[in-house]
Amino acid sequence: MKLRHAVITSVDRDDLPDGGSLHWQKTIDAIRTLTPQVSLEVLIPDFGGSEVALDRIISSKPDIISHNMETVRCLTPSVRSVATYERSLAVLRYIASKGIVTKTGFMLGLGETYDEVLELLRDIKDCGVTVVTIGQYLQPTRKHLPVVEYVHPDVFNKLKDEGMKMGFRHVESGPLVRSSYHAERHML
Repeated sequence: MKLRHAVITSVDRDDLPDGGSLHWQKTIDAIRTLTPQVSLEVLIPDFGGSEVALDRIISSKPDIISHNMETVRCLTPSVRSVATYERSLAVLRYIASKGIVTKTGFMLGLGETYDEVLELLRDIKDCGVTVVTIGQYLQPTRKHLPVVEYVHPDVFNKLKDEGMKMGFRHVESGPLVRSSYHAERHML
């Protein structure tokens, strides 16, 4: 396939005792063996905050480990069914403490304020996150939360500038940005 960079993700496997971390480890190790020239990013769940599970992922040495915050602190309980804001911060902090490039992403348009977004940026920066993606929430089905606001592209640009001023190494910010948007650029 002549890939230079790959992003691996999966559904949560909360049904497994290890949250699926052994599957992650085997997958990363297999990719490393078969295509050592490919840089590798993994977008992982929080594994319930298990450091044992996180250590499995870290031991396989992906180039970037990403875990998405999804939204601001006050909206987390209504947006995320199991994950918590504090646990996600703890996961990001743990990954960053191991010297791995740490990335997260979140969505706008769920009812957050600009100041709450700045608080989120400060929180993730304090955890050691160096790469962040900011995109527009789009309601996937009528069963999902409705879009509260379609955020103007100027706001995304302003948030990119704010993030860079805070010291993030890379900020992707725009209405169509998703976690893996231009992911190969996050290696720089």
